[in-house]
Amino acid sequence: MALQTLSLNKSYGGIQGVYRHASRETQTDMTFSVYVPAHREGTKLAAVWYLSGLTCTHANVTEKGEFRSACAEHGLIFIAPDTSPRGEGVPGDPANSYDFGLGAGFYVDATEAPFSRNYRMWSYVTDELPKLVAEHFPVDPGRQSIMGHSMGGHGALTAALRHPGRYRAASAFAPVVAPSRVPWGIKALGGYLGNDKAAWRKHDTVALIEDGARFREFLVDYGDADQFLTEQLRPELLQAACEKAGIPLTLRRQSGYDHSYYFISSFMSDHLHWHAQRLDA
Repeated sequence: MALQTLSLNKSYGGIQGVYRHASRETQTDMTFSVYVPAHREGTKLAAVWYLSGLTCTHANVTEKGEFRSACAEHGLIFIAPDTSPRGEGVPGDPANSYDFGLGAGFYVDATEAPFSRNYRMWSYVTDELPKLVAEHFPVDPGRQSIMGHSMGGHGALTAALRHPGRYRAASAFAPVVAPSRVPWGIKALGGYLGNDKAAWRKHDTVALIEDGARFREFLVDYGDADQFLTEQLRPELLQAACEKAGIPLTLRRQSGYDHSYYFISSFMSDHLHWHAQRLDA
């Protein structure tokens, strides 16, 4: 699979790259970033996948996530995909809202027209892009983990629950844990998947756990000053579901923090250290 290099920058001894390729799944060009720490030639490295939130591209975490120092310390590759297809002819929200369409793919494969042709973000981030990354970067396929923020936290937790053998660890910053029950999710799942509520449950962390999906443990941070906490995030629903299912959950309420990258960057190194421990186990 062909890969176009858009930029390369040295950082903490490693290389931060941004790349573009023609996606089979989305029928568009897709851009993503990969940080590869310094390593001996021929060495395979553990990899952390990071899924971003509403309105974001690969660039938000790449430029503001402050992950490279920890990745260099622990020898972690850090991969950041985009959040939706983009380009001429890709449909967006009819009302031009931020929470649907462009920048808001919600990590599902749309079945509803006109979105079904391009909005195949589930298959993109769990199948197509991992194969592309494995072909071009020194990823150890047996040592991968996943994390994300907000809509991307939703994507990371559902990916872990549906592929528990692929990821050794999963964590999230301010995730949307029950999209079937909150405005962001109801709009997105209804718009992309229609009225099939069974299809919704496959992309709902709490519903997946209720339906029997399991993962070894989760780490979740949220800020108590997050403006979306009570209406959109609902961390108490994840806590209740994990307690009932016997899934170890470290749920941390961080005083004074909001939903922004000031919050994410403050705890990014902490999360990556947690991931590294499990990736090296």
